[in-house]
Amino acid sequence: MESSGLDQFQETNFETLTDYLQPGMDIVFVGLNPSTYSVQVGHYFANPRNRFWRALNRSGLVGEELGPERDHELAKYGIGFTDVVKRPTPQASGLRAADYRQWAPRLREKLEHFSPRIACFHGMTGYKAYLKYGEGVDERPELGLQGRTIGDTRVFVIPNPSPANAQYSLDDLVGWYRKLAQFRADLVG
Repeated sequence: MESSGLDQFQETNFETLTDYLQPGMDIVFVGLNPSTYSVQVGHYFANPRNRFWRALNRSGLVGEELGPERDHELAKYGIGFTDVVKRPTPQASGLRAADYRQWAPRLREKLEHFSPRIACFHGMTGYKAYLKYGEGVDERPELGLQGRTIGDTRVFVIPNPSPANAQYSLDDLVGWYRKLAQFRADLVG
């Protein structure tokens, strides 16, 4: 399901996670960047301490229990994956302004090309970096539905499920994925 004919979006001189993008998706989850562990095993949110899969499975957003080894199967639910920055790091603190300058405009191009209904950013850090380096905007957004779009794509921001983001419990994360599921249902009708 790699981006049909858009290999320029994946040109890197390092190993990274493949985007799971195709036209007509309901939701594209946008992470900050892949962890080196996730890249080593080849799956999104593969760190067992990351709460993404547990929160997703409890939220009812998809109709079955899934884990990182089945990340590509989210496409059957109209869900894909990409990142603000494709360069993997052990921790987000390893990212530099140059990474955002290089990758945020590419993210905007991908989202405009594939035009999913919703781009769901995992965390304020990634969304603010995208705004600054991809749109040239300095804002203080809040979690939830955003007033701005990326092309025709609506933007929704939820807390990052990383174990480093202990400010939000697993129950909090489940609640945000449920809000996202409701927003999708309202859009699809």
